[in-house]
Amino acid sequence: MPSPEYSLPTTLERIYENQLALEAAIMELSLWAVGQGGTCVDENVRGALDAIGENAGYIKQVLARLRAQGPD
Repeated sequence: MPSPEYSLPTTLERIYENQLALEAAIMELSLWAVGQGGTCVDENVRGALDAIGENAGYIKQVLARLRAQGPD
């Protein structure tokens, strides 16, 4: 049996946390771009952030189901 620290749910949880951190960092860059007059850049970034948000929701649902099933 694999170590709990390397279980699938734990690994996915870390990936999810990384995704949220990247989303926050990208949002900061988007806000900076707007401040510099880069509205086109902001529109493109926000489109990418929408995809990140949708995927984050999916990952969170999968994590909840895996955790409900118990240890792997």
